[in-house]
Amino acid sequence: MLIYTFRLNFTAEQILTIYRGDAQRISVLSEQGLRIELAAQHLRRFIGHSGLQGRFRLRTDDNHRFLDLERIG
Repeated sequence: MLIYTFRLNFTAEQILTIYRGDAQRISVLSEQGLRIELAAQHLRRFIGHSGLQGRFRLRTDDNHRFLDLERIG
């Protein structure tokens, strides 16, 4: 299992493309210095009235396939 951490800070206006389903993938820079691309659908449950903010932990299998995403801060 591989673990990556990253931060997101999107306003409500910025996050509309994810919420509506217009954006299919999101690219982020992890705290480990790696560029990560994940399906936008995995972020939907974290969207609030003020947008999408926080620190997240992404877990993947050894082949880099999505296992779990959680907000950690």
